[in-house]
Amino acid sequence: VAIPCAAFAQVTVFGDSIARECFETTKSMTANPREGEKICTRALQLEAMNYTNRAATYTNRGILRMRAGNYDDALKDYGLAKQIKNDLGEIYLNEGATYIYVKDYSKALTTLDKAIELQSSDVHAAYYNRAIAKEKLQDIQGAYYDFLKALELQPDWKLAEWQVILCHVSDRRTYALA
Repeated sequence: VAIPCAAFAQVTVFGDSIARECFETTKSMTANPREGEKICTRALQLEAMNYTNRAATYTNRGILRMRAGNYDDALKDYGLAKQIKNDLGEIYLNEGATYIYVKDYSKALTTLDKAIELQSSDVHAAYYNRAIAKEKLQDIQGAYYDFLKALELQPDWKLAEWQVILCHVSDRRTYALA
C-alpha cells in the first residue's frame, strides 16, 4: 500500500544571508536536497542568528534531510529546533511528516496535533498529514474529516480533494463489509 505524500512547510528566514539561501533552497522543490543541506549546515556553523532564524534553519535543513530520505537526522534537526524555539508550528508539521515517512503514525498524530494547536502557517498541511496518520491507524472517519478541513483551509487543493474521494469510497467499503 502506497503512502500518500506528506505535506511540509519550510520556515521563512529574513535578510540576506546563508540562512536565507538555505530557506530559498528548501522552498525550491527542484533543488538537490543534499546540496541544500550543505548550505544550511554552513549557515548554522558560520552565521550569528537570532533564535527564530536558527530554529528555522534547523527546520529547513530537516526538511532537506527528509527529502533525501535521511529521516533520523531530520528528526534530530527538528529536536534541535524545538530546543531553541518550541512554539513554531512548522517544526511540528515537518516532524509529523517525517514520522509518516518512517511509518510511526502514532508519533505523527501527536506531533501534528501540536502543529495544529500552534497554528502552523501551513495548518492545512498539518490537517492533511494528520489525516494520513489517522487513515493508517484505521480511523477512516477521522481521516475523512481532516482531509475535508485541509480542503476547507486550502480550496482547490487537488491532492486533498482526491483523498476526500478515496476516504469516502473506503468508508463505504468498510460499512459494506461490516
